[in-house]
Amino acid sequence: MTDGLLASLGGTFSMWDWGVVIAYFALTTYIGHALAGKQATIRDFFLGGRKLPWYAVSGSIIATEISAVTFICVPFVVFNTGGNFTYLQLGVFGTVIARLIVGYVLVPAYYKREIYSPYDYMGNQLGNVARSASTVLFSIGGILGQSARVYLTALILNIVLKDQLDWLSAHTHVSALAWSVIFIGAVSVSWTLMGGISTVIWTDLMLFLVFVVGAVFAFFTICSKLDGGLSEVIRVGQEANKFQFWDFRTDWTVNYTLLTGIIASTWGGLGVYGTDQMIAQRMFCCKSERAARWAIITSSASQLVTFTVLMVGAALFAYYQVHPLQGDQLELYNAEPNRIFAIFIVSAMPVGIKGLIIAGVFAAAISSLDSIMAALSQTFMSAFYLPLRKRKVEAMQAAAGDAFDQDAEDARTVRMSRIFILISGVLLCFMTFVVDYVNQYYESILDLALALASYATGGLFAGFALAFLPLKVDGRGFAWSSILSVFTVFALVWHQPRAQQACIGAACIMLVVWFIRLAITAQRDKTSTPVLPVIPRTIVLIAGLAMMICVCFYGHFGSEMKDGEEVFTVLAWPWYSPIGSIVAFTWGYLLAHKKTGATTEHD
Repeated sequence: MTDGLLASLGGTFSMWDWGVVIAYFALTTYIGHALAGKQATIRDFFLGGRKLPWYAVSGSIIATEISAVTFICVPFVVFNTGGNFTYLQLGVFGTVIARLIVGYVLVPAYYKREIYSPYDYMGNQLGNVARSASTVLFSIGGILGQSARVYLTALILNIVLKDQLDWLSAHTHVSALAWSVIFIGAVSVSWTLMGGISTVIWTDLMLFLVFVVGAVFAFFTICSKLDGGLSEVIRVGQEANKFQFWDFRTDWTVNYTLLTGIIASTWGGLGVYGTDQMIAQRMFCCKSERAARWAIITSSASQLVTFTVLMVGAALFAYYQVHPLQGDQLELYNAEPNRIFAIFIVSAMPVGIKGLIIAGVFAAAISSLDSIMAALSQTFMSAFYLPLRKRKVEAMQAAAGDAFDQDAEDARTVRMSRIFILISGVLLCFMTFVVDYVNQYYESILDLALALASYATGGLFAGFALAFLPLKVDGRGFAWSSILSVFTVFALVWHQPRAQQACIGAACIMLVVWFIRLAITAQRDKTSTPVLPVIPRTIVLIAGLAMMICVCFYGHFGSEMKDGEEVFTVLAWPWYSPIGSIVAFTWGYLLAHKKTGATTEHD
């Protein structure tokens, strides 16, 4: 392929590159299928039989964390005007500290019994209502965060396959972006259906290796194209202050500072690594508690990959000082600056290596999708399908006795898991177009993806804290506070009239449901004791809803008009998780009932 957009970019995506892409996907699919083994039960499908080695799980965690967004967008964080290495503060301090806490505190709690998710743990401690609430909360955060990753990869696919996608768009009247999303979604669903979590983890491990090789090759390729090589990259980077690591400011609107790294990133990391099923599900696949702890702690090596990709950004800055963007390259960059690394890959990387990196980027998006689909399917199975199915199975067992076919029931459960995977895949692909609209409000897709995921991680960690600490309460308060937490974060970010209307509407609906709930349960629920009497509890809920509305109207740091629209300066996204968890924990406790036994299993 030497014509079309690729040729105008000054590069080609040759048959050798396509061969590498096809070979990579074929090899990854074969290895993932071969190592997945037989998926006879839900335990095999979602836990890999709890027999996966720690190094495979660790590599899978890194690949999930890095994803296509980090690999492609982090270079832009340095390349951009005023960009530097301050982003690394979030990882070096926050995520490493969070992983240590997860390994030594959360993992032992999870391994006390066989569970499939952190939400099973919350359900065992707080009751089924907490399991359902945390499952919904995870679904919100997962769908928002991962759809941004699919969106980025679809943009890259539009560069590589622009001529073909434009032809499809012209003949089907379906946009090129939609065709890209359909392709990514179809492959992701196929991989996940093929072998469950085992396939996901082994393919993620291969993806991690591709990331490392691709980033190193990209960096040295750029250096080789500069007179002076590495020394020139360092010289140009130092002159432009690209290697600045420390940022001691206490500005709450700045994303990458030491303060956000130590406090906000650590706090948010506890939610991401400890209670987000995309990461936690991998830890549950280890052979033992010790192996799970080792897997999550050693996954801190992801910071080495991040550092390498940041160096790629510094090298790109030096390269384009000598070879300025022009023509179609400049047009593509102006349309979406996050694509700067993708533009270089297509236009300047050697044949074969180019194909390997593009294959890795596509695989990263597919990895993100199959990870979230497997996690969504598992959590919905545990929170909703299995409890509903349990009663019918018990009746069938009583009627059939020894003749009950357990193998057929296991096969049915796995089949339902696959159906949930298909449904979640369609939903994620649809949400990509919502991200396409929201993207205009964020400086980079990296910030967009991390910010969207942070809507729910704070609430999830609050759910774990309520279950873990000796508070002796149930999860009925968390069912309300988790919703309040998400809307409070939403109110921190969006201040436009429609957002204000949405917050007021949500508050009214919650109050109506609250009073209906009180009326229904006033007579039948006399055995449990609430933490607060009914009137103070109602006042506490109203205060929380009023706080959320006030935040939506006044919780910003000023605004300015851009292109005829008011744009607000808001709190930096790393603080979304701490604030969300404070709201979810405080109201979750005050609105809760005291437990009457060792465990609570509310409907």
